Order: sequence, then C-alpha cells, then structure tokens
Amino acid sequence: MARRQWTSGEADRAEFREERRSLFRITVAPTIWALHFAASYAVAGLTCARLADDGPDVVLMRLVIGAGTLVALGLIVWLGWRSWQQWDASDEGRRLDDQPTSRDRHRFLGHAAFLLSIVSFIGVIYTVLPVLLIGSCL
Repeated sequence: MARRQWTSGEADRAEFREERRSLFRITVAPTIWALHFAASYAVAGLTCARLADDGPDVVLMRLVIGAGTLVALGLIVWLGWRSWQQWDASDEGRRLDDQPTSRDRHRFLGHAAFLLSIVSFIGVIYTVLPVLLIGSCL
C-alpha cells in the first residue's frame, strides 16, 4: 500500500491537532488532583457535619473517598504513561547545537505532562492521608 503524501496544510493541521492534545494532557492530571481534593473534603465535611458520633457513615465515607482515590490515581498513572511515551526519553539523538524542531517541542510537552503527573500523584496521596489517619469526625 502506498504511503499517503501530506500536503503542507494537512501536515500543519495534523501537527496542530497533536500539539493541542499535548497541551490538554498537561492540564488533566492537576485537574484530577484538584477535583479529588474538592470532592474528598466535600464528602468528609458533609458526612462529619451531620454526624453526632462515629458510625457506619464514617466507614462509608472512607470507602467512598478510597474508591475516588483509586480512580484518580489510576487516571493519573495512565496519563503519566501516555506522557512518558510522548516524551520518548530513550531517544537522545539530537545534539545541543541543532536547531529545535516541532518534534522537540512535542517531546518537551510530554516531559512536562509526565512531571505534572508525578506531582499530581503525590498530591492525591497527601489529600487522602487525613482520611486514613484520623479515626473520627469529632
């Protein structure tokens, strides 16, 4: 099968689409962290505000926050893996005196997204620690 030849306009649009995905990927992991933070503290606050003592609601609250944490960590790990693949850290064929290319920019965005995934993963872990360590709402 013959390989399709891209016209300049099609190649530019394809490159722009890929860069837009890369920029979107940079924002997703910190957004997941922020949503997890807000949801965890909202669930804990609402549960503890209506409790006079510890009971089955606290256990349910911990299970709900734990399930949300597992989902958030799973999504962040998946995004980190995709960013690692985009970064392609094993490919170091470029010399320092070469001019930067669109491929270099694409790899940089993957690197930035990978690092933000690591920070977001750690942030989610620190967000859930009070739920794991504090025994009651009182």
